[in-house]
Amino acid sequence: MVLNGSQILANVLIENEVDTIFGYPGGAVLNIYDALYEYSDKITHIMTAHEQGASHAADGYARATGKTGVVLATSGPGATNLVTGIATAYMDSVPMVAITGNVPNSLIGRDSFQEVYIAGITMPITKHNFVVRKIEDLAPTLRNAFKIAISGRPGPVLVDIPKDITAAVTEYTPAPKQTAARQLSYTGCNIEDIAEAVNKAKRPVIIYGGGVKNSNAGVILKRIIEKANIPATHTLMAAGVLRWDMPENLGMIGMHGSVVANRAVNDADVVITVGSRFSDRVALAPSKFAKKATMIHIDIDQSEIDKNVKADYHIVGDAETVLGELEPLLEEAKRTEWFEELNKMRRDIPYSTGGDKLHPKEIMDIISEVAGEDGLYVTDVGQHQMWAAQYLHHVKADNFLTSGGLGTMGYGYGAAIGAQIGTGRKPVFHITGDGSFHMNMNEACTAVTYKLPIISVCLNNEALGMVRQWQKTFYGKRYSQSEPDRKTDYVKVAEGFGAKGFRCRTAEEFKAALDEAMKLDTPVWIECIVDREERVLPMIPGGGTVDDIIYN
Repeated sequence: MVLNGSQILANVLIENEVDTIFGYPGGAVLNIYDALYEYSDKITHIMTAHEQGASHAADGYARATGKTGVVLATSGPGATNLVTGIATAYMDSVPMVAITGNVPNSLIGRDSFQEVYIAGITMPITKHNFVVRKIEDLAPTLRNAFKIAISGRPGPVLVDIPKDITAAVTEYTPAPKQTAARQLSYTGCNIEDIAEAVNKAKRPVIIYGGGVKNSNAGVILKRIIEKANIPATHTLMAAGVLRWDMPENLGMIGMHGSVVANRAVNDADVVITVGSRFSDRVALAPSKFAKKATMIHIDIDQSEIDKNVKADYHIVGDAETVLGELEPLLEEAKRTEWFEELNKMRRDIPYSTGGDKLHPKEIMDIISEVAGEDGLYVTDVGQHQMWAAQYLHHVKADNFLTSGGLGTMGYGYGAAIGAQIGTGRKPVFHITGDGSFHMNMNEACTAVTYKLPIISVCLNNEALGMVRQWQKTFYGKRYSQSEPDRKTDYVKVAEGFGAKGFRCRTAEEFKAALDEAMKLDTPVWIECIVDREERVLPMIPGGGTVDDIIYN
């Protein structure tokens, strides 16, 4: 059948079982929006307040559902407003297809109205990107984009489509849904050598990262941990892969990780790292990281091997595949002495309760209690993010969405919208701070318009908390621009958007507000007054080691 480019785009989306896209209209994509009107019975379009919110919504949709997120924007500023969201997805390996319109081919390169070279702009932050110059290439290019986004290490792909291509016509032939090119083989050292090193180990530790989540390898990882009795620690991106209360789970590693997790890796004789890239928030001093250990690195991306930390043994392959091969080669073990040693390392960081302000741990404990095991948590970036990672009761791999690699303030509300639409789940908690919230509260209009029961919990310490914490610790308490004197009344602003607002100073008030919020089918904002002096502890300074841990 003969279709125009916009109809072809819609049909390729339908081929790939895309039922929801996020975006914002504009001149260069008017033909596409006309086709979306035609296909509105098959594709739901969610219009956000800002293109960045749309890109984060597509990201949150992808993380929460396991599907590919799709975002659509017009040329020029519409396209450039996607950049932060694309980079966020790229750093955290999230499958996304970003579709941008552009000026017609005849106007490209003439500094036309709302013309930018978005393919060049996004080249460093996409797995691949395309500019479609001929209508005949449109369908194959879009299909290729979906395949690239989900194959191997997932990530975002951009397709830029000039306006004349969206109107041109050509023959369209339907095709099957694109599927991931799953890596069932692997390369590197002999897996028997890895098994032998682990079996001989007295003090082994597993570090598991977001690659385990992406590979759905959590179940087999748990079996290995229990069979060989190996303690495990996770990166920020892997919170929830193992239950927070699993005895072998030491908690998060890195700058704000648990004391026992960081000390265990420091004292281990074998470290098995799966699906983690040893970022500077995990291996703060790479040359000193786990120096007593034989290092084993398993990752799907060859470029991550030996990039930050040198591996004694490595395998490049899919985590589920490699762990499946490793499991039968591992011996059952007790390692009683090692666990006794680790239990002595455990150290609770004291915190205060009572008074006229809430403590972050109280907030996270109450949220966990009210939400139960089905609560879906989306954070912004800052102190609240780390408190959420440390204190929430993580039990499922897809229940904690956060910007780990890029650290994007303003990520949370858009991502919560995408997650709620994608899963239909209730509750969805958007956990934020007053700094981050001011970057994305405009998306409240989106949540209200689509009647999304998202509960935003804002930890308000009237500061850019993480910046201020560093200034307090390392810059002699010179609080340069980290204490904005904002007068925002969150309750009134929520009501102005059409949402419900609460303000809380005590645990009792917060619990009551949360119980009320759970009964509502509307967006809710709950402002929690937090002491400005609260810090995220423990903390290892950048470039430091376990010997430099700050406890108080």
